Amino acid sequence: MDDQRQARPWRGSGHVAGSPLVGLPPRSQDGARLVTTPSQSPDPTRQPLDGVVVIDLSQIYNGPYATFLMAAAGATVIKIEPPGGEPLRRRGVVGGAALPFAMLNGCKQCMVLDLKSAEGKQTLRDLVADADVLVENYAPGTMDRLELGADALQALNPRLIYASSSGFGSDGPYRSYPAMDLTVQAMAGVMSTTGYPDRPPVKAGPALCDFFAGVHLYGAIATALFERERTGVARRLEVAMQDAVYPALSSSLGMHWGQREAENPPPPRTGNRHGGLAESPYNVYPTSDGWIAIICVGNAHWRTLVHTMGRPELAEDPRFAGLKQRVAVMDEVDALVSDWTSHRTKEEAFQALMANKVPCAPVRDLEEVVNDPNMHARGSLQWQDHPELGRIVVQHSPLRYAGVPRRTLEPSRALGADTQAVLRERLGRHDGDAAGTSVPRHPAKAEL
Repeated sequence: MDDQRQARPWRGSGHVAGSPLVGLPPRSQDGARLVTTPSQSPDPTRQPLDGVVVIDLSQIYNGPYATFLMAAAGATVIKIEPPGGEPLRRRGVVGGAALPFAMLNGCKQCMVLDLKSAEGKQTLRDLVADADVLVENYAPGTMDRLELGADALQALNPRLIYASSSGFGSDGPYRSYPAMDLTVQAMAGVMSTTGYPDRPPVKAGPALCDFFAGVHLYGAIATALFERERTGVARRLEVAMQDAVYPALSSSLGMHWGQREAENPPPPRTGNRHGGLAESPYNVYPTSDGWIAIICVGNAHWRTLVHTMGRPELAEDPRFAGLKQRVAVMDEVDALVSDWTSHRTKEEAFQALMANKVPCAPVRDLEEVVNDPNMHARGSLQWQDHPELGRIVVQHSPLRYAGVPRRTLEPSRALGADTQAVLRERLGRHDGDAAGTSVPRHPAKAEL
């Protein structure tokens, strides 16, 4: 992989390689270059990525979440889909499955481009010529076969940061393996460490590998943009889902490493207990109307817990005197805690423990989560009147920048809704279908 391509500094910028934050002039939201002079002070309320133009070829969760974070930070993101739409959009034919597309693709312009046609390829090249970043998460080698790989596109625009993500990376023995979140969870050890020791492995409920990779991809792109502004170097970069999720196994790996030569090593799956079986109490306990998660990190929490439970004598019991002792009898510890929680509602248990600052949380269902008062009060979740889906809840970016108003969350756009506007405003073209941009009459009915 050629990740050392030297980009030509922007002509006329007065750029000095290695000087911090000196280089390319910013762009406005519509992509036009903004001319600045040293006497002009920056607008402190300007979005951090305002003026950055992103060509988004990504699909499903991984890449689209990275580009959503960029859009929420002010970047101009042009989402390019094939005729019929990307797979996540096409899942909308299944009840409720259209929501994830709306969650990940707000604040983006949506256009259709057939990259298998000569006209579509040329249109992409024309768009890339004045872009800052291209993002794709096709199988490794796909873009090269289309003659649209990093080498080809960076030759057209040496300032282009080419960002890709895949399941297992582009240069290892697994590079050709088909990869979705489920298969990466299986290969990466997530499934073997999830579930109960006497039951088969299960996948994690959330699409962990996709979103871990998406967050890392955003971080890599932001890092590359910072480097380019300082040095003029435009990188090719990639993030593998397998690599991104591995550090999350740290508790399980700690237990594995410490017990790998034991005659009877502990099981890799620990249910709701600590992944390394290194904390007690640490579990999900029954209440009269549900469940509550409780963890004691250190002896102070344990003493506070047993006093809250009305069992202060347990704080002096030598069987539970320290972490090592409690871990050795965690079944007994869990039984004691369960006996207390099971006679209370989860809210009663939660309030009693919170009053004494014992780490805990009720186990909530999705209806409770989407109506979470804390996330709505902070603007992290927002109600949105979507033109296709009606009233829905969407998330904002978790990334906040002091003094910068959060970007208004615009609904995701219909397939190809901005194709003509992008061609006209960015390329000065009005050729429609001749550019390889035709939209099927009934895109939602396209086969998966």
